[in-house]
Amino acid sequence: MNILPPKDLQPWTKRVLEINGLDASKSQNHWLGFHIENFVGFARLNCESFDLPTAFSSYGAVLRKDLPPPSDYSLAQIKQALVLFRRGIEGWRWVHDPDLGKLALKFRVKAAGLNEGVAAAVSDVAAGGPHPRSEEWIEALRRSIRLNHYSIRTEQTYVEMVRRYLAFCGPAEPDGPSVRAFLEHLAVGRRVAASTQNQALSAVLYFFKRVLGRELGELGDTLRAARGRRLPEVLGREEVRGLLAHTEGVTGLMIRLLYGAGLRLTECLRLRVKEVDFERGVILVRDGKGGKDRVVMLPQGARPLLVDQIDRLKTRWEQDVAEGLGGVWLPGALEQKYPNAGKEWGWQWVFPARQVSLDPRSGLMRRHHLSDNALHQAVKVAAKRAGISKPVSCHTLRHSFATHLLEAGTDIRTVQDLLGHASVETTQIYTHVMQSPGMGVRSPLDT
Repeated sequence: MNILPPKDLQPWTKRVLEINGLDASKSQNHWLGFHIENFVGFARLNCESFDLPTAFSSYGAVLRKDLPPPSDYSLAQIKQALVLFRRGIEGWRWVHDPDLGKLALKFRVKAAGLNEGVAAAVSDVAAGGPHPRSEEWIEALRRSIRLNHYSIRTEQTYVEMVRRYLAFCGPAEPDGPSVRAFLEHLAVGRRVAASTQNQALSAVLYFFKRVLGRELGELGDTLRAARGRRLPEVLGREEVRGLLAHTEGVTGLMIRLLYGAGLRLTECLRLRVKEVDFERGVILVRDGKGGKDRVVMLPQGARPLLVDQIDRLKTRWEQDVAEGLGGVWLPGALEQKYPNAGKEWGWQWVFPARQVSLDPRSGLMRRHHLSDNALHQAVKVAAKRAGISKPVSCHTLRHSFATHLLEAGTDIRTVQDLLGHASVETTQIYTHVMQSPGMGVRSPLDT
């Protein structure tokens, strides 16, 4: 990537630098702003529907392939710029822009005014810098996660949390007291939820065990936050009807599958053509949470829409094959064992993205599945138009699926199997929010 002389920065870029406690008029900081704008321009062209960590990975992969490659100093400066960008924005999402006729990248810069926590972190980096082996450790962490076949979401989460921990430690050697101080900083200083604190602990424990080769002993148990039991938010049947009435197109079909089959968000996004069995009227969920497979019903109310969706996919698939794209991503070692399987019809995503993008792991240009941001946005818009006052998310539809089945008299063990829960105790939480039971085992979408 050619590095051009720094141009005048845009107002939002100057605000990002200001929020991080940096003066945009200084030459070094101006270069950081320049790298931020280069990244955003790259993301808008190449990373449609990607989340932020994946976009970062794609950008890094492209930089490393340039000839001549950027110097170590330039790479370090670019990495610092991306950290500043992430600290300076509140949100990053892809929304449909009717003027452009495609997904457009939207992000919101934080309110002006220096955040003391961010300023302290920046000054720590400027004063002592990160540990000299930080990037070596992060790469070792990625390799270990992939060796153990963890999902890319887990990889992104663990890498992000370990980066935050190493930035918190600075040049000091990672040890038990620093882990305790980091988690106290999250819990007391940042006031994160108990689930976030435990997520950070799991990531750091994995880092110590798999990368540093050290155990933290009983420290892990003492630092794990207690989580209270919260009842799930559930929609009534009339609320579900109202929400579905304000959905359309591909996202409308996906919302019907979330509710009608109890799919998790990622299970719906990663659904492949070969996993939809119209003859038997079932959907085979592959590699669900915990790496488990299960079979769920194919809602009759979604069947015609799903048939139309798959029929439309064939034309796009044929175009992708003709253009010589790398094929869709395959799990595990299937890509090495069957190198052409990703181009076969049965492996194609049922809900593909509109544009091809760079795979951050393989470096191939391929068609990914639709972004979760598009589905989140569709659910929120439909709930608002339906006048639903409850907080509604994609997972709310899965909660509603389970509750409505139990209310209809479905055996709790059957519901457990349909949801893919390892323990019936997890499923029993829905008995606390259900109303009067009934009889029959059918998809709630069909009633």
